[in-house]
Amino acid sequence: MANKWFTVGKLVNTHGIKGEVKIYPSTDFPDVRFAPGSQLSLHDASGTIVPVEVEAAREHKGMFIVRLKGFDNINEVEKYKGWTVKVSDNELVDLEEGEYYYYEIVGCRVVTDEGEELGTISEILSPGANDVWVVERPKDKPVLLPVIDDVIRSVDVKEKLVTVHLMEGLI
Repeated sequence: MANKWFTVGKLVNTHGIKGEVKIYPSTDFPDVRFAPGSQLSLHDASGTIVPVEVEAAREHKGMFIVRLKGFDNINEVEKYKGWTVKVSDNELVDLEEGEYYYYEIVGCRVVTDEGEELGTISEILSPGANDVWVVERPKDKPVLLPVIDDVIRSVDVKEKLVTVHLMEGLI
């Protein structure tokens, strides 16, 4: 069975001449994803997949400087600039109850605790203290829902349904 792939970052540039790369992370677990020994893969737009292993990594200004095993100079990694960094589904981290992967949330229908259909979650923003789910509505402008207990009442990822309580001022 083919693996499902999940994006954990983007290889944005090379770093120095010894084959290190800069990866912009898009994962809640960068310390796990970019730890030595982690199995990642690089994907380009045409569908080419290059499996790689992290040899060493360090955080630097919101990016990760990563040395990939077997790549020792800039010429070997330069061609991967702009490629997406992914992990396969068998590398996913088990989450605590009440925690969800982005792919499980995006696409969920949103209804209020009074039964009103709001729309569909189109993206997740991480502006600071808590995430914000963007709900696209058919006829109105999007609703920004803070991911806090007072607002998010229940999440059913199997049914792709989120129930929310609309506090004063959210719409």
